[in-house]
Parts: sequence; structure tokens; C-alpha cells
Amino acid sequence: MITDIKTYLHECAALVEKSLPEALPADWNIPQELRESMLYSLQAGGKRLRPALVLAAAEAVQGQAAAARHALPVACAIEYIHTYSLIHDDLPAMDNDDYRRGKLTNHKVFGEAMAILAGDALLTHAFHLIPKAARSGGVSAEVALDIVEDLAMLAGARGMVGGQAADMEGEQGITSIEELEYIHLHKTSDLIVFSVTAGGRIGGASTEQLEALRHYARNIGLAFQIQDDILDLIGDEKKLGKKTNSDVEQQKVTYPYLLGIEESKSQVKRLTREAKAAILEARLDAPDKLLLIADYLVQRDY
Repeated sequence: MITDIKTYLHECAALVEKSLPEALPADWNIPQELRESMLYSLQAGGKRLRPALVLAAAEAVQGQAAAARHALPVACAIEYIHTYSLIHDDLPAMDNDDYRRGKLTNHKVFGEAMAILAGDALLTHAFHLIPKAARSGGVSAEVALDIVEDLAMLAGARGMVGGQAADMEGEQGITSIEELEYIHLHKTSDLIVFSVTAGGRIGGASTEQLEALRHYARNIGLAFQIQDDILDLIGDEKKLGKKTNSDVEQQKVTYPYLLGIEESKSQVKRLTREAKAAILEARLDAPDKLLLIADYLVQRDY
């Protein structure tokens, strides 16, 4: 079954890969270097987990693969947001990384100023894409409005950006486990919460189902980041596409630093169990893919 979900995620990634550049209109008069900088990072590969979760959640609620078609503009929007965040994360003032997914980081190719502007452009373009889901007729204007409101909150100061700010302030020997959980829940988990609930909204989820989807996404998002912390210590640099032990070098506080490797692994398993329980309680029409994705994230090695 894990092989099946890998195939599904690969298919989602291929669909998103094709759609991401198409979502930036070719006839828009954009400075060439800015367009190239945006597309350089958009097309740099990656797991495309967040857009896959949008598509999988829409299908899980509605029980029809066709629901994913209506969700595609929103799936692209979250990948635009995620890509902008990575460009900015890699900047010298932030994590100061030279490589991302095995390629030179954006600022190493285009310079810091253009990398910042490319991130800004990707961020704002995401909000252009969501209304397209409504204009296509597959999503109501009210649902699109709810999705925009969620994205503004979960990607901004209350969400991902707040988590990034807390992460920059965190330091080994000072940051507590509670503060670290805040960092991971907002820096990583909030965009996953957005992805799953946006897909759920598009699929027509009830209020109770949306709450269960939030619980699932919060838990797999936190588990995903703890697994990243673990892989930074024991992962394969070739598979990861970046240096390992970067958290140690930057003296960042992590779950393994505070709890140790084995307890961190136990936390990942516990969070995954609770996430799957929430999905089973939600009485979705087709929950299998969301359940398998939760298992897959525990077992991944990159």
C-alpha cells in the first residue's frame, strides 16, 4: 500500500509540476529576470506534499477523483507560497543556505535582491490563483473566500511567518519544548493544515469533518517537521539534496536536541496514530489516501 501512495504522490507531483509554470500567465509583461527567478525555484522539484494534500483531501471528502480538478488552482497556490518561503529561508539573513533540493539556492543564482522579489511575487500570485477555482465553476465564491481567509492567516504572522520569526529567536540551551512545538506547529504545520482544510472545503466537508481534518493535518505537520529534525542528523545528504547537521551548525534547537533521537521517533509515531484516528472518526467518503500519506511520512528518508 505504501508503494501505491508513492505512485499517487508521484502522479500528483507530475500534475502540479505541469501546472505551476502554466499558472503564471505567459502573456503578462514581467521583467524577464524576475520571471526566470520565480520559475527557477518553482521548478526545482521537491515532494509537492502540500498540493498533493489539497487534492487528496478534496477527493477524500467527495469520494470522487474529479474533485481534484477543481482543487488544482488552490494546490498550485499553496506551492507558490511554500516556494516563496523556501527562497526567503535560504537567504543569508535567515538560514544562509547554498543549496536547496540539490540545486544552488535562488539568491546564489539571481542575487539577493531578485530572490527577495521573486519570493514576494510568488506570495502575492498565490492569492490571484484561488479565485480562479471559483471562476471555473467548481468552487463557490463563499468557499473561495474562506480559503483566502485561511491562507492569509495560516501563511502570515499568526501562522508560518510567526513560526519563522520564533525559529530565528530560538537557541540551544534557551528554547523550551513548548516553544519548539510552537515553532514547528506554525513554521511547518500551518501550511499543511491549510492544504488539508482547503481540499476539504472544496470537497464539501461539514464543520465537524473540517475540524477532524485540522486535527489530522496539525499532527502530520508536526510529525513531518520532527522527522525533518531527525533526518538532519541521520539522513543521507544525496537523498535530502542538502547538507545534514545544518541545525547543529546553526545551533538551532530541535526535537532530537531536547528529547533525543528515540523519543523523537516515538513522538512521530504517536502523532501519526492520532492523525489517522481523527480521519477515521470523520466518516469521509474515501479516506484511504490521507491514511496512507500519514504512514508514508513516518517512513520517508528524505
